[in-house]
Amino acid sequence: MGMLEAEDRTDLLVAAFERLTDARPTVFGRAPGRVNLMGEHTDYNAGLVLPVALPHGTRAAARARDDGRVRLLSLQQDDAFVGDLADRGPGGPTGWTGYAAGVLWALSREGLPVPGVDLVVDSTVPLGAGLSSSAALECAVGAAVLGLLERPVVGATAELLVRAGITAEREVVGAPTGGMDQAVSVHGTADHALLIDFEDERRRSVPLQLTERGLALLVTDTRVSHALVDGGYGSRRDDCEEAARLLGVPSLRKATLEQVEGLDDDRLRRRARHVVTEIDRVTATVAALETDDREALARLTADSHASMRQDFEISCPELDAAVAAAVGAGALGARMTGGGFGGSAVAWVPTERVDRVVTAIDDSFAEAGFRSPQHLLATPSAGAAWTPVVG
Repeated sequence: MGMLEAEDRTDLLVAAFERLTDARPTVFGRAPGRVNLMGEHTDYNAGLVLPVALPHGTRAAARARDDGRVRLLSLQQDDAFVGDLADRGPGGPTGWTGYAAGVLWALSREGLPVPGVDLVVDSTVPLGAGLSSSAALECAVGAAVLGLLERPVVGATAELLVRAGITAEREVVGAPTGGMDQAVSVHGTADHALLIDFEDERRRSVPLQLTERGLALLVTDTRVSHALVDGGYGSRRDDCEEAARLLGVPSLRKATLEQVEGLDDDRLRRRARHVVTEIDRVTATVAALETDDREALARLTADSHASMRQDFEISCPELDAAVAAAVGAGALGARMTGGGFGGSAVAWVPTERVDRVVTAIDDSFAEAGFRSPQHLLATPSAGAAWTPVVG
């Protein structure tokens, strides 16, 4: 499949909008996908995460309507949504339109005067790859609406957009996600990762200096699709909540490894052990990046993947193959990323070895009889914004 580029598709999007609506859009909203460098399934356990915003994202072309109607169309999906503003909440549209329409509903519930709108979206984030195409969609649509209302995506308005995306995902679509994806899709910054503490919602940018360090972040989409609304993600969350209840703590963030090892139930013990050790690995990864300790970074990345494979049981043969092939071909470290059960792996690769690592992963997949993977370079990028359409 080769390397997926984050191409500029503005002309294509404008032409599609004009073809579908007989009018020209007035604003573009854009929001990135994300790849998480460390901290899987820790966000809903009041833990730490360390994602970066991708150069690959979703764009939404929008124009206000004066009749209160909503039309949602996508260049990647066949189904569309046409309805009234009142039809956008829980029990409304399903599929991709649920994420998009749900944001409109959530923003209006927050008190924004959301108008009727024509929206056409276009995405370069692979779907089902664990790179948060859903949050990119939510935040791009929300940013476009903020553009129609001429409200910059900063300060309290940025926080409003994060909340609206989370509300759409949890209450409208029914995916029990933790909030990391929307936060980094809005607050990502170029050349930085975003350290988020979900105990108190604090965030700070962590410099990566990839170019200066001669490193690249290679993401491999196994093309084993996953869906957060199926049972695997939710059951892991239930296990974590049950482990915290048995330990008498409000969340696993407050549990110690010693406490966790005392759990009688083997499955709950392993689930909780992953979360507690993974939270510690986020802190250690930030320290390794700040001191350019590559040995520590390699060890932490390997330990994280092993924990997700063995204790949390969310890896799959394709992810394991991608990780093993990357490290075998000279990657500093590699691990699965995202919710699991498919999706993507991320590898820290010396720049001069990127082609070698890509070839090794492709050869490994071919030898195993897996579907060919797709790769992209995760150049840390800026978060959601809107721009007026010129001309």
